[in-house]
Amino acid sequence: MKNWQIGLLVAAVVFLIDQVAKYYVTGPLGLNVQDMSLTVLPIFDLRFIKNDGVSLGLLRATGPTTRWLLVLLTGAIAAGVFWWMLREKKRPDVAGLGLVLGGALGNILDRTRLGYVVDFADLHFGTWRPFLVFNVADAAITIGVLILLIRALFVRDKQAGTPAPVENEVNA
Repeated sequence: MKNWQIGLLVAAVVFLIDQVAKYYVTGPLGLNVQDMSLTVLPIFDLRFIKNDGVSLGLLRATGPTTRWLLVLLTGAIAAGVFWWMLREKKRPDVAGLGLVLGGALGNILDRTRLGYVVDFADLHFGTWRPFLVFNVADAAITIGVLILLIRALFVRDKQAGTPAPVENEVNA
């Protein structure tokens, strides 16, 4: 399987899991009212939130014009990630880009279809919430970016065509 095919497969799996999870939370579970929640674990709730912005509530789309500008902006970023993924040679980087692309497409579909992104995962420790309420797409984007950053900063791949070091031979 070619690298770009692996990346598209990762993106498709992330997209499908994201959309199924959002459907399940807002459909069968009935969490489709703002701030309605269901405790799953003492540290994890399912909580429906209409997110009309992007990361950390930035670039809020409060009207039709800003909504579609945000769709265009995130679509352009997704297109750039797709282009990069098609040209990337290293499989771990392709997988990271696939995570980012799948997550971006999941959130773009929400914003296009609904006018907002469905967020539902609320991780907390008592009253302390280290993260904003998020979804599968957000988690995939974050993990994909972390993979790319860690590999860029800490992993040194061997140069193609560089000969392996020669061990000294001792003749007796």
